[in-house]
Amino acid sequence: MLRHRLAPALILPLTLGALTLGAAQAQSGTQPTELRLGVFPNVTHAAGLVGVQRGIFQKELGGVKLVVKEFANGSQINEAFAAGAIDAAYVGPGPAMNAFMRGVPIKVYAGAANAGAVLVARKDSGVRNVKALSGKKVAVPTRGSTQDISLRHLLHENGLKATDEGGTVSIVPIDPANMPAAFAAKQVDAALVQEPWGAVMESQGAKLIVNEKGIWANGNYTTTVLVVNTTYASKYPTALRGLLRGHLTAIDFIKRSNAGAQKAVAEQIYNFTGKRPNTNELFRALARTKVTWDINLSTLGEYAQLNKEAGFARDVPDLGRFVDLSVIRGLAK
Repeated sequence: MLRHRLAPALILPLTLGALTLGAAQAQSGTQPTELRLGVFPNVTHAAGLVGVQRGIFQKELGGVKLVVKEFANGSQINEAFAAGAIDAAYVGPGPAMNAFMRGVPIKVYAGAANAGAVLVARKDSGVRNVKALSGKKVAVPTRGSTQDISLRHLLHENGLKATDEGGTVSIVPIDPANMPAAFAAKQVDAALVQEPWGAVMESQGAKLIVNEKGIWANGNYTTTVLVVNTTYASKYPTALRGLLRGHLTAIDFIKRSNAGAQKAVAEQIYNFTGKRPNTNELFRALARTKVTWDINLSTLGEYAQLNKEAGFARDVPDLGRFVDLSVIRGLAK
């Protein structure tokens, strides 16, 4: 297994001319030489982190070399897919939907996690509820991220709007792993962020304002999906099945061994970021995250409406074309 970190400055801009490059590394025949997988250092990507750290993906892929590429947010993932720099990735449904509707050749082949995101505020910010976010700065991973869309929906439910909608709440994009430092420097007042970074900030004194169930749909909403370049998937179905078998095996391991999952997730997050969440933080983070390959298509459809409501898309995707769970359902039997 090889691992690379893609610096944002080195990722090519999203252009339709690069869309056919998704399987550029593939050679003719039934197997590619490699599979380039994108993943974030977040607990909502636990299946990916465990699959990488424990060598599960490489075992299932056999002679196909796994190349792991770390990303910080969905915007970087979309740019990498468009540039042909990756073949598959764990990513939030919001960015995936937006890329799909812009013509990027990707499809969701599995869910990865439900919930696993919280709203926290600095202890000295004066924020005790969502309404108190008026006039405050709130961090999200990136513009158009799943957390950005969720935050805007929470604000609307509480009679507030973001400043770019004519409201009073400033939304600030910050990579999740950098949010604890941003809190310490008082650069922002609150954050809607994936775990374990919410738990990390809590351990540093931040207050939990809305838990994972209060963000939306009582926690029954997809936070992370596994998407694959459609050219790669159709040309190399054996590699696709190997990836999905690894995904299922990693999920099963997480469900069977909380301690083992904590160790693997902590190690891979450290490999990516140089920051290692402690046992208490990871226990809390995993408790707030449901790791699952399944997707509630009903709430995903509602989420697509929220994405449109937030102004990140003019329409909603055709879920029949955007999501294909047939392969993983067959493997999960």
